[in-house]
Amino acid sequence: MKRCLHLIVHCATALVLAGIGATIRAEEPAPPEGFRALFNGKDLSGWYGLNPHNGTKLQGDAKEANLKQQREDFPKHWRVENGELVNAGTGPYATTEAEFGDIELRLEYKTVPGADSGIYLRGTPQVQIWDSNQKFDPKNPNRKPHLGSGGLFNNTPDAPGRDPLVLADKPFGEWNQFRIRQVGTRTWVWLNDKLVVDGAAMENYWDRSQPLPAKGPIMLQTHGGEIRWRNLFVREIPPEEAKSLSSAPGTSR
Repeated sequence: MKRCLHLIVHCATALVLAGIGATIRAEEPAPPEGFRALFNGKDLSGWYGLNPHNGTKLQGDAKEANLKQQREDFPKHWRVENGELVNAGTGPYATTEAEFGDIELRLEYKTVPGADSGIYLRGTPQVQIWDSNQKFDPKNPNRKPHLGSGGLFNNTPDAPGRDPLVLADKPFGEWNQFRIRQVGTRTWVWLNDKLVVDGAAMENYWDRSQPLPAKGPIMLQTHGGEIRWRNLFVREIPPEEAKSLSSAPGTSR
């Protein structure tokens, strides 16, 4: 009898563990062919906290202390939940430990009314994420959230790419999908399979007299409300392909 009970408990435990394993595997991201996952769906490995606007004028020991504090603050503001990278709209930005040059980036995000976020490429702002339900304010004519997300908001007003070509945002509660291609200084953005930026030059926000840095981290901005991220995949574009894409005169799929 004891042996039978032991076998039953053993089998039940095995089934439970198998179920847990299946759940974990189900949450593991599955990159498209040629891509790799930036976020493992389980913890904050490969990421650290940095708001590059915070402490830009600091130098020496004060700057090092600021950067150290931001790294320590990162896990206080960011968490992993159901395979998603989640932030309530506070704290330093999620920043990749790795740096990237020419890339194709794919990701999904879901946010809330009133939130304001974005994606920094090579550590530079940014592919913008808006609450597109906001009304246009004539007193602030350069801020146009009603046109939708995906534009290069930190480009000079009226510069190509600053505002998206079409409104492509999904209603709140639904996941949005970005496909972003960065080659040299040129940026292409597809939001929910609609082209919203067509090979526009991304300006170097930190020094507009200089081109975009050749490499830098990918950063997920947090500001003003909860945002969730999942399925963050990147493909580094090899030199020959980059050369072909950068010389393309128009839209390139």
